[in-house]
Amino acid sequence: MGTHKTPVAILLSGRGSNATALIRACEDPAFPARICVVISNNPDAPGLEMARKAGLSVKAIDHRPYKKDRAAHEQALDTCLKEAGAEAVCLAGYMRLLTPYLTQAWAGKMLNIHPSLLPSFPGLHTHERAIDAGVRLHGCTVHLVTEGMDEGPILGQAAVPVLSGDTPDQLGARVLEQEHKLYPTVLRHFLDKTPASCQAQAALLVG
Repeated sequence: MGTHKTPVAILLSGRGSNATALIRACEDPAFPARICVVISNNPDAPGLEMARKAGLSVKAIDHRPYKKDRAAHEQALDTCLKEAGAEAVCLAGYMRLLTPYLTQAWAGKMLNIHPSLLPSFPGLHTHERAIDAGVRLHGCTVHLVTEGMDEGPILGQAAVPVLSGDTPDQLGARVLEQEHKLYPTVLRHFLDKTPASCQAQAALLVG
């Protein structure tokens, strides 16, 4: 028997580099996921074209026509996710704050990757803030999505050293390299329900 592949949706807003890493991982017959749809709130997101070229189903659900009605936009997202048969969702550079409508609908089934070692530096501009704070280790975190921004249970982390003279771009490039390794690894463990993924603890990988 072949590996059971859980249908997973990806939400993105931009170029989709982490989405690319997940898509490539899913091409492995032994990987326990398949991408059932790639959705963006930005119709011009380069990640949509990347996914389209990979032969995947893509959907643009522009948030702008919904104006300030976030819940209505998320209802459209939720409908699309369900129509695609998604059983889990990976946020991969999805630059929208989610409301309880979607976080509750997908509680325990929605993952996000964040470019810091949470709980340090939630939110934006993480690399600049890490350098300004003088920390010696920085990195990325995959966590479950909850109502609190970047507050969900941690599933895995990868760390890189902060080097003397680092610029935010230099540090961010090293972190991104680890993101591309960490996200597929954590997704695999999460879907396999191995003990490492079921505990809300960090598996610290130094790169």
